[in-house]
Amino acid sequence: MDWLRMPPLAAVRAFAAFAEAGNVAAAGRALNVSHAAISQQLRALESHLGAVLLDRSGRGLSMTAEGRHLARALELGFGVIGAAVEELSRDSAARPLQVTMTPTFAVHWLMPRLAGFREAHPEIDLVLDPRGDLSDPAPGGVDIAIRFGQGNWPGLEAEMLLPAPMSVVAAPQLVKGRSVTCPEDLLDLPWLEELGTTEAGKWRRDHGGKGTLRTGVTLPGNLLLDAVREGQGVAAAVRPFAAADVKSGRLVELFCSDDGRGYHIVTSPGALRPQARVFAAWLRREQAKPPARG
Repeated sequence: MDWLRMPPLAAVRAFAAFAEAGNVAAAGRALNVSHAAISQQLRALESHLGAVLLDRSGRGLSMTAEGRHLARALELGFGVIGAAVEELSRDSAARPLQVTMTPTFAVHWLMPRLAGFREAHPEIDLVLDPRGDLSDPAPGGVDIAIRFGQGNWPGLEAEMLLPAPMSVVAAPQLVKGRSVTCPEDLLDLPWLEELGTTEAGKWRRDHGGKGTLRTGVTLPGNLLLDAVREGQGVAAAVRPFAAADVKSGRLVELFCSDDGRGYHIVTSPGALRPQARVFAAWLRREQAKPPARG
């Protein structure tokens, strides 16, 4: 199809509205424009096509044979478009909402709140995929990714949800009697790291100083803090998720660094499906709530 030869869509819409409504005033009301604007678009369409579509010899406008031919074509064309849009909308509404996030975020932030979302929106089917490796949102695939970083992922849109400094933590018994004033003081201790993620590894590379901080165990994120509490090693964890353990004394915070990173709502460019918009709005509201007293 030669798109350069196609008439302006506004003129086509005006003619289709006139053909359906039967007069200029009703067509204007249908498109929420003035009847003068409809008349102008009709003349523009005739000029573009080089054809007389309307007979203006009587008291009102009536369609010529050419006009009736175009009206029938537009009725068929817009009917096919409408059916396709309805089918796509129906398929989109039926497809479950796919959300991916790290296991750590799932355990410490999402799961304690998820029952509230299910109660408020039982009509939305969810597929939650906690994984360490990155999975990009894409049309027909992942709708929303909750991703940790600085928000600069090429080709994706990112909105900060939870600012999250990195906190280096350990069980009190692991560092008892040890003077820890710099990362080099931890060279002889094992480090624990979440499987598939880079947060702790990046901290070690950035702060390891003259030595090399060694990795002890790499394990799923939902087990990370359990292993740290048991004294199996030191870990770089997201500070909000370790805060309760530090406050209670189960863990001690050795270092904390804030480089502007955090958990982001990450989506592909363009309009989100209605289910995804609802879920993203719920994420924002949940994060904005004041913390529970305890």
